[in-house]
Amino acid sequence: MSTTANYVLTVTCKSARGIIAAISGYLAGRGCNIADSSQFDDFETGKFFMRVSFRSEEGIPQQDLVEGFKPVAEKFGMEYQFHDADKPMKVLLMVSRFGHCLNDLLYRCRIGALPIEIVGVVSNHFDYQKVVVNHDIPFHHIKVTKENKPQAEAQLLSIVEQSGTELVVLARYMQILSDKLCQKMSGRIINIHHSFLPSFKGANPYKQAYERGVKLIGATAHYVTADLDEGPIIEQDTVRVTHAQSPDDYVSLGRDVESQVLARAIHAHIHHRAFINGNRTVVFPASPGSYASERMG
Repeated sequence: MSTTANYVLTVTCKSARGIIAAISGYLAGRGCNIADSSQFDDFETGKFFMRVSFRSEEGIPQQDLVEGFKPVAEKFGMEYQFHDADKPMKVLLMVSRFGHCLNDLLYRCRIGALPIEIVGVVSNHFDYQKVVVNHDIPFHHIKVTKENKPQAEAQLLSIVEQSGTELVVLARYMQILSDKLCQKMSGRIINIHHSFLPSFKGANPYKQAYERGVKLIGATAHYVTADLDEGPIIEQDTVRVTHAQSPDDYVSLGRDVESQVLARAIHAHIHHRAFINGNRTVVFPASPGSYASERMG
């Protein structure tokens, strides 16, 4: 039986000379082979970001790597994590009454294009209960009102803890999360919305865009913070529309781009390619060498 283990090391610290040499030297000393490495030195903030994927032919346990790396981390004041690259991330999806993102993620997961373990789906409605149950995934209905919001979020946190959720995805979940919940799960909640904000708020944004003759429809996926729809952006995209298209066309195209952008943002997060950098993000591209394991459908 093969003892090979695959890992990803992520590092954030103050920029300094010798960081890359120290990391590569440590891994080489432990008999590990680096498969891919990306780094970024932010001259404006003075912060350094690095992602290294590597293989241990001897199957060194993850905790042994963590313990052995401590002197290197302390020398440079690093925030770091070793991730098991062979273990799918546990993801909890949340949805309201628009199911395009949910259905897209369920499909990508089923065919292996998005290697995640969906541990449950939470909704404040019953519209997609049957769809979720048919995928053998737990469905949790949590009704949310102004009066019961603290209790509803407590129930949500209980599901997160019991299921071992590592990432929460708001797949068009139309309830606002409290500041307390956003802070508690900082960097572990991703949201998707159309890119018209702040221009077209409220109901029927695509109809508003049609009436104003908008020529580009876009979507934005970002980490959730207490600032509604203003968290660090992970992924964006646009699609062009013309005067000949109807409001329904706008909606259809908008839903397609929302689904694609959300999937790509999740893909970056689960492969540890996205780093929060203040109000922005550093997102390393998937490398050609790891495309087979990180391909998108």
